[in-house]
Amino acid sequence: MSSSNSNIDGFHWLLDMVQTLDVGLMVLDREYRVMLWNGFMENHSGQPAAYVIGNNLFEQFPDIPKNWFQRKAESVFLLESRAFTTYEQRPYLLRFKNYRPITGTAEFMYQNMTLIPLLSPDGKINHIGVILYDVTDIAVGKQALETANSTLAKLSRTDRLTGLNNRGYWEECLQVEFARFQRTKQLSTLIMFDIDHFKKVNDTYGHQAGDEVIRLTSKTLQSSIRTTDIAGRYGGEEFGVILIDTNAEQCQYLAERLRKKIAALNVGFEQHEIKFTISLGIAEVSTAMGDHAAWINASDQALYQAKHGGRNQSVVFTG
Repeated sequence: MSSSNSNIDGFHWLLDMVQTLDVGLMVLDREYRVMLWNGFMENHSGQPAAYVIGNNLFEQFPDIPKNWFQRKAESVFLLESRAFTTYEQRPYLLRFKNYRPITGTAEFMYQNMTLIPLLSPDGKINHIGVILYDVTDIAVGKQALETANSTLAKLSRTDRLTGLNNRGYWEECLQVEFARFQRTKQLSTLIMFDIDHFKKVNDTYGHQAGDEVIRLTSKTLQSSIRTTDIAGRYGGEEFGVILIDTNAEQCQYLAERLRKKIAALNVGFEQHEIKFTISLGIAEVSTAMGDHAAWINASDQALYQAKHGGRNQSVVFTG
């Protein structure tokens, strides 16, 4: 076999490999005309090479972010060095449908991209190669992991019975709010409250009935506070609420509204209707408090007064 025939065979083999690569490959000239469009690009764009080659890429695919892509490409022409982008910077260059059954939840094919300077016989860079890699499985896998981690993080700070913040996370929020007050002197107020005679509910109707009372109390609490307020289940039948940028007088208005709502409730459990009330202690943050624990203690003292004053009432801590 002659050297000429060998070179021709090698060229055909190279073309065949380019056409069957499982990555997208195109070559662009300085005017962004398409000079090469491999089989991957044909299959996923739905446009055959004969229809694309010789045409301007942006006219052929107007959805491509022209300014962004040109900045990338011009740096390759100018610096004569490769450039890379990942799906995290921009999900795709060309919006191809996702065709992988395992990652079928994705709406489109996530792509990494490499731009390569191509040296011409005159020693100049007159063309660039653009390689698109399908990384949908990696992107979907990472998104699933992030979602799982986010769910686990939420579960770690959420009380399972009520859906409120659990005690650990709620206390962290209280510490942050106390530190904010020390820094800015902007007032916030704390409510600690519990369900009156809750042990009697459990002893009379059972723990499932007690759980229902706690759930309904939590639901009523959530519907009564602002989105900026932070509610948590402190333990058992006791709850805490941090009211941001709120003084004691304003807080007592909310506390009384919540107390009346709770007193008007009827919890239906099996054939029983359970009525119950709550008692609330209110403490405005002050410079006399050394830490967040002192803030809780002040609210607890007010709650103690509410309990011993006859229950079903709110009391403001006076120091």
